[in-house]
Amino acid sequence: MQDARATKAFFISIPHSGERIPPEVTWLNHLPESVLMCDVDRYVDRLYHPVIEQLQLLSLKTEWHRYVVDLNRLPGDVDVDSVEGSQNPTGQFTTGLHWVQTTRGQRLLPKPMRLQLHQSLVAQYYEPFHQSILQTYADFKSQGAAQVYHIDAHSMPSLGTVAHRDPGQTRASIVISDGEGKSCDPWFKDLVIEGYTKAGLQVAYNWPYLGGRVTQVYGRPQLGQHAIQVEINRSLYMDEESKAWLPARAANLSDKLAQAIHYIYDRLPSITQ
Repeated sequence: MQDARATKAFFISIPHSGERIPPEVTWLNHLPESVLMCDVDRYVDRLYHPVIEQLQLLSLKTEWHRYVVDLNRLPGDVDVDSVEGSQNPTGQFTTGLHWVQTTRGQRLLPKPMRLQLHQSLVAQYYEPFHQSILQTYADFKSQGAAQVYHIDAHSMPSLGTVAHRDPGQTRASIVISDGEGKSCDPWFKDLVIEGYTKAGLQVAYNWPYLGGRVTQVYGRPQLGQHAIQVEINRSLYMDEESKAWLPARAANLSDKLAQAIHYIYDRLPSITQ
């Protein structure tokens, strides 16, 4: 953790902003940026960085590209198109742990990888991130926190694609998801929605996203673990075709995100022993 002792049991994870590709993942080499960055949550870490610094929050992110291993999936989220010998049929996990194609249908993985490579990618690039999340919850609890609060931060295209539940639909500025009430206490969900709304952002709840594997696995209110997914509309800060950062828009959005996180943080309970 950043501090020897945190004041509040709150942290942010950013699993999809990484852009680094390890040398063994040769199939992603030489792809045009418009394809390679199609589904990356580019700049999300940069947008939240000011408020993370202001509040000295713990944040967890990765340097690795989500097409290598998607940290918001499970190691078993593979099929015969992505890993040799998988028992899952073709098409079940097209955008699973190892992406076979983008949400726009562009091919990424030309043939299934060997099981040994899959296992190596999981061990080297997937497990360390998830071990960090587990350790973060454990550290907060060891400091006396009965309840731990966790935002899993993402971005989304401004329009739903054929790979989504809302093809062609224009999306809200922010989509907040808790797995239909399963991943966090309603009080925390309401606080997060209120925080982003008061910052001047249009918020949708559980549409078109219900939450991913991070919130599903770690969001266990009965154990004092409250995880919620927050998606940012990419049109608010980037050119969605070129994937370029738009400075004026991004600065305005980053200020609003800071307002939202300050609002949420200020209303969370302090850790007491």
